[in-house]
Amino acid sequence: MFGRKDVYVPLVTTKRTGLVDQVIEQFRELMASGEWSLGSRIPPESELVTGLGVGRNTVREAIRALSHSGLLEVRQGDGTFVRATSEISGAVRKLCGSELRHVLEVRRALEVESARLAASARTEQDLRDLEVALHDRDEAVRRMDRETVITKDADFHLRLVQASHNPVLIGLYEGLSEAVRSSVASAFDPEIPPEEHVSHTELVAAVRDGDPDRAAAEAGGFLDELLAQMPSTDD
Repeated sequence: MFGRKDVYVPLVTTKRTGLVDQVIEQFRELMASGEWSLGSRIPPESELVTGLGVGRNTVREAIRALSHSGLLEVRQGDGTFVRATSEISGAVRKLCGSELRHVLEVRRALEVESARLAASARTEQDLRDLEVALHDRDEAVRRMDRETVITKDADFHLRLVQASHNPVLIGLYEGLSEAVRSSVASAFDPEIPPEEHVSHTELVAAVRDGDPDRAAAEAGGFLDELLAQMPSTDD
């Protein structure tokens, strides 16, 4: 095991077959588990070579492959950073880039259908989870705590998608979660008073009442407003 001051890196020595694939798999596990957190700089090449017991070319090939898939980003002179923690999220980031409109359009498609399904499929536990997530999110908005708002708002929307009980939809949305957090961060305006921020109370009420159409309309409404304020990509 070895690591940096801010990143703990439990690696094991690889076998002598399929070295690059083994290194790639270990790196994926470190990112998925959070040992290498989103945005963090991974250990330098020399430490990786020593910890893994492989050559520099093997480490470089693994990093190159993960950079190509969008999970890592090599910044010349600064190091290599975790850009995403799953292939789906990496693909979304590569496809959307910094274009917020694209992320919001995908969010809308997934969240509207999730709300529609959740209104019919949700359990009592789902409702309790949604209500707790909504309370935590609203408290963060009341305090105007930007970082907590981003975390709690993204968690609320994930809880909504999970209440759909559609494993494919949930998997797609989880892959989008990092892009969702980025879109929440971009949409948060500290100049707006807390009482004027978007409320999701009616969305939870529609899911509680088992009204799919109303739930879908509530889920899409605030994203429609954000999209209407943005310039078209066709301009």
